[in-house]
Amino acid sequence: MDLFLLIMGLFCMLIGLLGSFLPVLPGPPVSWLGLLLLILTRAVPNDWWLIAITGVVALAVVALDYWIPVAGTRKFGGSRAGMVGTTIGLLVAIVFPVLGLAGIVIWPFIGAIVGELINKTSHQQALKAAFGSFVGFLTGTFLKFVVSVIYLGIFLFRAWDFRSGLFPFLE
Repeated sequence: MDLFLLIMGLFCMLIGLLGSFLPVLPGPPVSWLGLLLLILTRAVPNDWWLIAITGVVALAVVALDYWIPVAGTRKFGGSRAGMVGTTIGLLVAIVFPVLGLAGIVIWPFIGAIVGELINKTSHQQALKAAFGSFVGFLTGTFLKFVVSVIYLGIFLFRAWDFRSGLFPFLE
């Protein structure tokens, strides 16, 4: 059972990393679930303080992920249409990965410009608002990625520390 929990926890960690970039997956909460699965093994001692603190951090990052793009868009004079355009641009980058990894950066920016232009703002204001929405999106994505990588590091170090209990057949 411990090996199953370890594998499922590692799977959650990898999905959590992907969720940092994909808007349909909540990255840090899925990574946190991976930590929880590791702690539930018999080989790793229960550290409920670690689970509680990382859980609070994961929830805070989810809340900030919604707030940061809104704040960036508002600061640069954008509208809700610009934020929706950013999200649609990200979905286009995921569905049509024509530009590769650069598409994840370029398409949300284009989507924000289109959203602002549909909202009937001037070209200059649309570009400014798109930049704000884009900066907010990148900040939120970076924050989710950093937290997910930290959780992966905690997972790997904890699994390594208790490897003899997790893999008794290797000794």
